[in-house]
Amino acid sequence: MATKRAKPSSSELVIITGMSGSGKGSVLRALEDLGYYSVDNLPVELIPKFADLVRDSSSTRHAALVVDVREGTGLKKFPAIFKALKSSVNTRLVFLEADDDAIVHRFSETRRPHPLSDGDQAIGQSITAERKMLSPIRALADLTINTSKFNVHDLRDFIRQKFQGEGETSRILIYLTSFGFRHGVPPDCDLVFDARFLPNPNYIPKFKKLTGKNPAVARYIRSFPQTQEFIGKVSELLTWLLPHYIREGKSYLTIGFGCTGGHHRSVMIAESVRKVLADEGYQTKVTHRDLAKPV
Repeated sequence: MATKRAKPSSSELVIITGMSGSGKGSVLRALEDLGYYSVDNLPVELIPKFADLVRDSSSTRHAALVVDVREGTGLKKFPAIFKALKSSVNTRLVFLEADDDAIVHRFSETRRPHPLSDGDQAIGQSITAERKMLSPIRALADLTINTSKFNVHDLRDFIRQKFQGEGETSRILIYLTSFGFRHGVPPDCDLVFDARFLPNPNYIPKFKKLTGKNPAVARYIRSFPQTQEFIGKVSELLTWLLPHYIREGKSYLTIGFGCTGGHHRSVMIAESVRKVLADEGYQTKVTHRDLAKPV
C-alpha cells in the first residue's frame, strides 16, 4: 500500500503534551483563542482518525489537542502514532516542562493531586516518575517550552506570538535576572555576565540598604566609565547573538547578571540591558532573584 502523504494545504494539527502543572491547559486555550479547534485528553487510539478529519475537513483547518499521562499505559503507543501522523498531515508536537520547584508550587496552589499520585506517594516521586514516562515523547518534540518563569498571561502571550508568526524579534522571549554569586548562579541561565568588577555601592553607608533600582544608586554605578562600556558591549553582543538564536529556533533566552549579593550592581545592569533590548523590539522580562535576601 502506498504511503499517504500530506496534502499541500494549510491544515495543521498541534499536539500539546508535557509535565502535569506545566500549563498545557493554558496553551490549549491560547490556541483556541487563535481559532484552533481544541480537544483535551483525546485517547491516543483516536488521534489518527482526528488527524484525518483535520486534513480532509473544509472547515476545521487548524486543530490542537492535549495528550498526557492521564492516558495511562496507552501513552506508550504515542511515539509510533506521532511518527505515522507526520507523513499524512502537517503536525507539530509541543512539549511543556517546568522545574520541579515550580511544579510543586503550582500543585500546592491549586491543591489538586498529581495524576500519578496514589495518595501515599510524595509529589516529588510523582514528578520523577512522570519525567521518565514522558522522556521518549519529549525527544520527538518540535518545540519544547520551560514554563517555570511564565505566569498564565506570559504563557498565552508567548503562544500567540509563536503561532501567529509575528516579526522576528517577537519570536523569542528574553528573561533577564540579577543574582548574587554568594547565593549561587541560577541553574537555568543560558548566559551569565559577572558585574563584580564594578565599584560596589554596598560599601557606601547611604546606599547599603538600597538597591540598584534606586535612582541614586543607579546614578552612582553608572558614573563610572567602565559601567557604560560594559552595558554597551554586552548590549552589542546580545543584539548580534539574538537573531542567530532565533534562526536556530530558540524560543526564550535567560540571561543572568551577577554581583556579590545581588542587590546593587547586577540589578542596575539587568534593568539597563533590558531597556536596550526592549528598545530594539524584543519582548523582555526582568526579575531580581536575591533582593529579598540579606545584604
